[in-house]
Parts: sequence; structure tokens; C-alpha cells
Amino acid sequence: MRIATWNVNSVRARVDRAVAWLQRSDVDVVALQETKCKDAQFPYEAFREVGYEVAHVGLSQWNGVAVVSRVGLEDVEVGFPGQPGWSSSPEVEAATEARAIGATCGGVRVWSLYVPNGRSLEDPHLAYKLEWLAALRAAGADWMSADPQAQIALCGDWNVAPQDDDVWDMSVFEGSTHVTQPERDAFHAVVDTGFADVVRPHAPGPGTYTYWDYKQLRFPRREGMRIDFALCSPALADRVTGASIDREERKGKGASDHAPVIVDLA
Repeated sequence: MRIATWNVNSVRARVDRAVAWLQRSDVDVVALQETKCKDAQFPYEAFREVGYEVAHVGLSQWNGVAVVSRVGLEDVEVGFPGQPGWSSSPEVEAATEARAIGATCGGVRVWSLYVPNGRSLEDPHLAYKLEWLAALRAAGADWMSADPQAQIALCGDWNVAPQDDDVWDMSVFEGSTHVTQPERDAFHAVVDTGFADVVRPHAPGPGTYTYWDYKQLRFPRREGMRIDFALCSPALADRVTGASIDREERKGKGASDHAPVIVDLA
């Protein structure tokens, strides 16, 4: 079985690339982030035509996550227990955003997660990001406690570079989000509940990135970040036989600014 995660940065803009990539890469399940469309706007038929079912949640032109599978799609769950909401104004009630969806695919519980960006060190969005990650850690701990043999994959764009070599130059990120100690601690707190980064052992850094900004020729200059991860429960991590980052898919006209991350399971 082969699973993957990919911030596609608008599924409608990249549906042809996404479908072609699925067929070329022989992926069974892919968690998509930043679909940037409402449910009614998702191009379901293009995926169905090549044998994939889709579970999607999207509320606007922002955010949006999906699980796309050709090995079954059961027990779809929108949002995880305790997932906090966001409001840009203290006078407006916080609403749950389209940032998490889970489904059981071929016996594996796959979550597609789009962690809040945080924006800047002074922005309330950073506190929201840390709260969101803390709630995910608590949910993950509960899942593991309920069933230590559960096969769970937390896949997505985490918007955290947990190690210094996950960015091309730490000095560039001084005073910025994604690399602060509280964000890294929040990421590692999820790992500490028992989930493992199963890709890094097969695709070690430095220089092994998953995201390159469109601006300033970041991709050809190899100035990227590693912020997309698949964290697996122990029972699932034991099945991992290989993993890779498909840097080639970042190339060419109309590419997402993220590359797909692939995990092979026995």
C-alpha cells in the first residue's frame, strides 16, 4: 500500500496534474491540503474516472482538505475532537475551519491536516496555531490510549520546520514563525505521544525539502523548507518499507509550491 500527502495549492487549478500524478506514482491514498474550494466545487468526477473516491471538506476559497482513496473510504470524520476554531475579531465567535478530515482507507486511518500558518510572532494566529497543535496532540494521545495497535497516519502540511536543517538558512527565518521553539515543541509533543516521522529516515536532510516559495527563484536555488510530514502510529510505522519526497512534481508550469510526500507500507 502506498499513501501520500500533498499540499496541492488549489485542486481546481491543478486537477489534471493531480490525477496524472496519482496514476504515474501508483499511490493508493493521498491526503490533500489547501484545496481552496467549497465541497460543491471540488472536481470529484476527475478522480472517480481513474478509480478514486474522495472525502472533502471546504468552506470557502481558503484552506480545504481531502482524503482521496482507491482502497476504500470509510468512517469519514470532519475535524478531530477538540479542534479549536478561529476568528479574526474578538467580537466574532470562533468558527472551525476546514483544516482536518479523517477516513479509514484499506485499514489505515488517514488524516489530512492543514495546520494554521501562524503568520507572524505578533499575530493572534500564532496562538491559534499552538492551540490547534495542542488539541491535535490530545486527540492523538486519546486515539493511542484507546487502541495502542491502531494504524493511524497524521498527514499534511504542518507549517513547522522542526529541525534547523529543515530550512535552507536559519538566519533568514530569524524573528519568523515556523521555526520558533514553541512551534517546534508543539510538533514534538505530537511525536512524543507515539507518532513517528516515518519519512526522515528514508529522506534525511539537510536540503531535503517539501516546500519552495514561488518568489525569488527559491526552487531552482534549492532554498526550501521541510514542513510536510506523515507521522505514523507505532503499529503503522512498523509497516513502513520506504518513503520519498517527489521533488520532480514541483517542477514545470502550474506546479504547486509543495511537493508530494510518499510512504510505502508492507
